[in-house]
Amino acid sequence: MYGFATSLCWLCLLVVQTQSLSSPGFAQGYLAGEVTADSIILQTRLTASSGYQLNSQGDIEGRAGKVQFEWKTDDSLASEVATGPWHSAEEGNDFIVKQEVRGLLPAQRYAYRCRAKISDTSTGKVDEIVGPWGHFRTLPGSATTNETVNWEFCMGSCMNYYAFQSGKANGNGPVTATREDKELGYPVFKTLAERAPDLFVGTGDIVYYDFPYSNPATTLPELRRKWHEQFRLPRLVKFFRETPAYWSKDDHDFRFDDADLAAKKAPTSQTGKQLFRQQLPVTLFETPNRPTYRTIRVHPDLQLWFLENRDFRSPNRMQDGPEKSIWGSEQKAWLKAGLKQSNATWKLIISPTPMVGPDRASKRDNHTNPQGFLHEGQAFIDWLVEEGLVHQVKILCGDRHWQYHSVHPKGLEEFCCGALNDENSIAGTKPGTKGSTDPDGLIQQPYHYPKPTGGFLSVHLERGTNSRGVLTFTFFDDQGVEGYQKVYSP
Repeated sequence: MYGFATSLCWLCLLVVQTQSLSSPGFAQGYLAGEVTADSIILQTRLTASSGYQLNSQGDIEGRAGKVQFEWKTDDSLASEVATGPWHSAEEGNDFIVKQEVRGLLPAQRYAYRCRAKISDTSTGKVDEIVGPWGHFRTLPGSATTNETVNWEFCMGSCMNYYAFQSGKANGNGPVTATREDKELGYPVFKTLAERAPDLFVGTGDIVYYDFPYSNPATTLPELRRKWHEQFRLPRLVKFFRETPAYWSKDDHDFRFDDADLAAKKAPTSQTGKQLFRQQLPVTLFETPNRPTYRTIRVHPDLQLWFLENRDFRSPNRMQDGPEKSIWGSEQKAWLKAGLKQSNATWKLIISPTPMVGPDRASKRDNHTNPQGFLHEGQAFIDWLVEEGLVHQVKILCGDRHWQYHSVHPKGLEEFCCGALNDENSIAGTKPGTKGSTDPDGLIQQPYHYPKPTGGFLSVHLERGTNSRGVLTFTFFDDQGVEGYQKVYSP
């Protein structure tokens, strides 16, 4: 009976989809990003169809027009609606429009939506489209210093569309996607939507330009298509319409596997930088050169640092030593200064790649690899120890396709969120493994998931009146089954 009902539901979606193909709309939904206690960036893409099915070229075609954002403090009909200016959806920006909204209230739930005006050049008629309401909540901020706080973000990475749709695992993980899953999107986003976190953190490899390896994306239309096919999936549209996000990029959504700035093959590093900024609400079109490393103060108890690990890195094949860097001198100085100045109870560094691991010793593109950037990674850990910060700071990373909690011999702890979908998960590398970056087993690993699975990491801040914040890290699989939990009290 369940299988029949599921199939019927899937067929109904196809009927609705077919009926809506001809009208323009917002097939990729909305994205809200860079939320603070008083501001946010809103984004959408105007599309030729309001349906999520790909066209004959395997793409979601854009459409020129004018787009306006509206927002209000709640869902009541009496709530006053604020409106932004009309923005032009143009081919040069892939028909994407963005707007930063300022002057918001902390810890406030807002509703927002988009309007579009599309002109028919042959008749002169102007059609207006109104999208559905989405929602976001601003960060608690300092206004809630002595108030109760219950705030959560969920973190994921390594979302491999090709492995998911083709049923060809990228490693030794299971292949579980059903026909319905391939139509609607990754099961993890159904789980996340039900959990309804305050924030999502995507820490790299949001798309895979170089998959399949036999036909990688290299031209601008091909690269953009990777974003279109990913973010038109209904489960993603639903989740991100209700959840703001912070995004980082890694190798596959920058150029290709283990990419640095040195390789001469397409796509170029400049193209990779520009597309990341264009396709996600990280920067505005008016501020194209703003650094993508940044920090946010969520609450007096919690501050997050988001690192940029591709734009400034030395060549991967350069001999390791004091001059070799993933971060670059400016970002490194910014990070150290910010950590020293912060009086937050908990300081979390969101890194696209690991610093503790362990990883495979054969790799050379992250801070755990002896032939990679080990010197910079170890020097930073030594600095945290010298400054007395090693137990306040936690590293949260993506890139590695398995979930783990590791403790460096000098005390630095690292949580890796693993891959979002089953087909991109792998068994991973454990301490004491021959051929690993920790063959002697010096790293402690309180958790390494027992078998490959897609999933995510939850970070929950809870604070009672006039008390200090308790931070809870919990690993879940893509069905929402808990695998491990670690609680930190001040």
